[in-house]
Amino acid sequence: MAQPTTTADLVIQNAWLIATVDADRRELPGGWVSITDGLVSGVGSSNDAQPSADRTIDAEGCLVTPGLINTHHHLFQNLTRAWRPMTNAPLFGWLQSLYPQWTANIDEESEYLAAWIGLAELALSGCTTSSDHHYLHPVRAGDLLGAEIRAAIDLGMRFHPTYGSMSLSVKDGGLPPDAAVREEDDILAESERHVARWHDPSHGSMVQVALAPCSPFTVTPDLMRQTAELAERLDVRLHTHLAENSEDDEFAIATFGMRPVDLYEDVGWMSDRTWGAHVVRPDPGEVARLGAAGVGVAHCPSSNMILSSGIAPVVDLRAAGCPVGLGCDGSSSADAASLWQEARLAMLSGKLVSGAGAMTARDSLEIATRGGAGCLGREGELGELSVGSVGDVAIWKLDGLPFAGVVDDPIEGWLRAGPTTVWTTIVAGNVVVDEGRVLHASLDANLAAHRAAAVRFQTPV
Repeated sequence: MAQPTTTADLVIQNAWLIATVDADRRELPGGWVSITDGLVSGVGSSNDAQPSADRTIDAEGCLVTPGLINTHHHLFQNLTRAWRPMTNAPLFGWLQSLYPQWTANIDEESEYLAAWIGLAELALSGCTTSSDHHYLHPVRAGDLLGAEIRAAIDLGMRFHPTYGSMSLSVKDGGLPPDAAVREEDDILAESERHVARWHDPSHGSMVQVALAPCSPFTVTPDLMRQTAELAERLDVRLHTHLAENSEDDEFAIATFGMRPVDLYEDVGWMSDRTWGAHVVRPDPGEVARLGAAGVGVAHCPSSNMILSSGIAPVVDLRAAGCPVGLGCDGSSSADAASLWQEARLAMLSGKLVSGAGAMTARDSLEIATRGGAGCLGREGELGELSVGSVGDVAIWKLDGLPFAGVVDDPIEGWLRAGPTTVWTTIVAGNVVVDEGRVLHASLDANLAAHRAAAVRFQTPV
């Protein structure tokens, strides 16, 4: 039922359809959404009285959804996007070739630019909240997590950065070079410092920090255990790569004598505080165990395809009880930072492996919204349009040639026919993208600076 306030800050009105993705999955023809003080203050159909507002947006002919949520990314990697030496390598070889480039060049300025451009690109795809798994912290590089948080604040995006880490270099049996890793005591101290500086657990917060040792082939089991204990004490979430591909399986078995999911449990991560990226290769028993524990999954279909990792068993993971969200993954593997594209590929790959009726556009929209909120531990707050949820909204214009013939079901039409970009993206009641354009005055200057940084990153060291 609509609960309008007397006067709202913003009302989005006259939509073809409001897809609330709320607990009842209401779909409201001719609907409206009101936002006050950054939160949704009312939602209704054409039959419900709407409040007056300081500003209105006419959504005639549009599908209105909650803002999409990106649960796994490596924003700095857009500085080596589509770089020819790396475009056709499998995961381990790809990483070993890129680590030296990234390590030699990254600094606070390049991290800020990569995050700003990456988040702006995400906003064009209807994304309003993004995580980032930033695991590269060379000692000489400065405060990289702080740099990307400042970029998110400047752009006005809701941000869930993770303090990632690597401690296991080549000389210790890992993949990264020595200069890319840090001592584990230093990692734990930095983790706690960043949580104290940036993490805001309040309802509607714009920045929340999680802890994220990178992967079994870049950190020790002891660091995984200590990080889990620290996250419990600080009451923050945990993130890592999990069961990503066959190389991941082989490394874990050869090094630890167990499969990745067994290692995940052994180090104390099998809980609903955690979410794993990719989760392409769990066996049926492991799927059941992950679901019973409530472990979240960041499904990254583009990256999984580009790196030939496989297709995650998303339908089975959801049925088992895992919150499943979407992730763009690093821009130099998946290349395009588009949540709309990931949602479409999630639908298509789900149909391919689980049956034509097993993954609908509505399922994929739910993964892109509510599922992402579940991964980030913000159910009922993000990923839906209901009174009290955040005022994060995507407006999708469904007209022109791509939508000719879409008259029956705008949600299926949205994901089957297009669009590739959003019409309007609203974060906490503020318009970030309008008429398909990022509004920020620094866009052109940041694009030019980012290009110069990319040239430097792509010059062989």
